[in-house]
Amino acid sequence: MRKKLEGNGLWESSRMMLPEHKVAINEHEAALRLRQRVELDEQEWEHVVRSVTESLRLRQQITLRLFHPVEELTVIGIVDRVDQLNGRFMVDGEWFAIHDIVGAIADE
Repeated sequence: MRKKLEGNGLWESSRMMLPEHKVAINEHEAALRLRQRVELDEQEWEHVVRSVTESLRLRQQITLRLFHPVEELTVIGIVDRVDQLNGRFMVDGEWFAIHDIVGAIADE
């Protein structure tokens, strides 16, 4: 009995886990895997705007990295439209939020 009261003995001797504990542990692990949003500085943002504008005006292909909390999202294509009022842009017929852009590469 004395061994159970030392260190972490009481927790280790208990082999039962409630369903609520399992759910809480899974939610905590999922929260740890979430990605954090990257804030672009002024120079990087100017590069992004220039790349999007050139893709729209010159019909050049562009590679954009977008923020997503779970996975790395990359959009490759030609910018068709930019809607500044709603803060979004269209690539190959699909709309994306402008504030989600974290990087741009203009393909030559």
